[in-house]
Amino acid sequence: MSGQAAGSNDTRQRAALEEYEQSGEGRPPFILTYAEAKLLGIAGVGFFLDAYDLFIINPVSTMLQYRLYPGGTMPANLQGLLKASANIGSVIGQFLFGYCADAFGRKAIYGKELMLIIIATILCISTPTGSLSPNGCIIYLTIFRILLGVGVGGDYPMSASVTSDRATIRKRGTMLAYIFANQGWGSFVGSLVTIIVLACYKHVMNDEDETSKVDGVWRIVIGLSLIPAFGTLYQRLTLPESTRYKKSQGVDVVEQDDLEKEKMGVKVGVHATESDLNVDRGASVPKKSHVLEVIKYFSEWRHLKILIGTCSCWFLLDVAFYGINLNTNVVLSEIGYAGKTGTPWEKLFKVATGNIIITALGFVPGYYVTVLTIEKLGRKTIQVMGFLMEALFLGILAGKFYSLSTAAFIINFTLLQFFFNFGANATTYCYPAEVFPTRYRAFAHGMSAACGKTGAIISALVFNSLTDKIGTPAVLWIFFGCSILGAACTFLLPEVAGRDPDAILEEELREQQ
Repeated sequence: MSGQAAGSNDTRQRAALEEYEQSGEGRPPFILTYAEAKLLGIAGVGFFLDAYDLFIINPVSTMLQYRLYPGGTMPANLQGLLKASANIGSVIGQFLFGYCADAFGRKAIYGKELMLIIIATILCISTPTGSLSPNGCIIYLTIFRILLGVGVGGDYPMSASVTSDRATIRKRGTMLAYIFANQGWGSFVGSLVTIIVLACYKHVMNDEDETSKVDGVWRIVIGLSLIPAFGTLYQRLTLPESTRYKKSQGVDVVEQDDLEKEKMGVKVGVHATESDLNVDRGASVPKKSHVLEVIKYFSEWRHLKILIGTCSCWFLLDVAFYGINLNTNVVLSEIGYAGKTGTPWEKLFKVATGNIIITALGFVPGYYVTVLTIEKLGRKTIQVMGFLMEALFLGILAGKFYSLSTAAFIINFTLLQFFFNFGANATTYCYPAEVFPTRYRAFAHGMSAACGKTGAIISALVFNSLTDKIGTPAVLWIFFGCSILGAACTFLLPEVAGRDPDAILEEELREQQ
């Protein structure tokens, strides 16, 4: 009888939740309520900072070369480590924060990753270039960029799970795609800020020939990222625990449900009363070791297969995506913004201008096509299509690398960037936040993201040396192969549009009883 009562209780809770989900049925998913827009503002900052940092490190490393090695070059091994440092930290942060968010709760952990980002950023811009040796300065900066990466990496599973926990199922993919779109704006603003700050320093650096003043430019460019970080820190630290997470832990969610509905602008009706959402107050779930729960859950092939799918797709995507976007010198040369000639200031300004052109070329638009279509087309369709279109344009660039005209090269590169972002770059982020139940969501997302960053690190460290050995076209063919393999690995995954992983987990547990 107790099993039947529990089943009936679950059914009533599910019915109430479904009513909640359908409350905005007449509105397109991409039209947000005030509460949803506020949540996106809180959760989207991490991705903004991730992309901002990723796309300013190239010009910052060039600035440091002018400041620390005037007339010379930064040692290649130190430069490679400096550029890879944030990604190395990200892998640590994604595993660590992903596990902790599931084990200890989102509320207990959320905001701590942003505190790490703030502390690490302050330590980075305090690099004592006047008192340490040039190599010592780079090592100092690298250490704290690893710490910065831990915070940035922690934001992946935290913001994804916080958003997915709160989103209605019919708008979940759209909400996650909106958050991921901040990556495009982070890279765009990073390029724009670099241009503006360089313009402010033109007189002293270019006209008065004081190149060492570039020391101020890179500190300001990095330091400005503190503004959005401080702007959302309080909101993150005070964000309440979500109803879905509480329910996944067997906590009484009666009062919170109605409160959360009111905050989301949903009218609380007679079907969402305490009687409908009541849980057995005497039946508290005993707390088990979360490690053992995770091992048990993923020991089943049906669950492990999905995790392999999310991890492999993200890894393969990031090998190609970061291989292209961390090494844009070929593209800058094609569009005439390589910054090979002129004064140090002119070189820096030309590269910064070229970077903002690259960002505008299909980079930002692709994200918003995903936002508009993800609920209609589905994640699986967009991901397979994205991988195959990436493969097509990578194949064209690889096969015709030396014979494409400048216009044809730019068009192909633009379309490649567009289908990265209207494709697997967005959906690999959404998938683990939607396909796994709340109880294991953050861990699975963190593990998937860490595999992606591992691909990014490999690409960043190997691209230049591999290009010197086998040539750029051959490297592009490797990226082509990664894209084809990514499309194949996507078939390990189910479509998640309209899918409630918590309901599926409940059904599986019921079958095992």
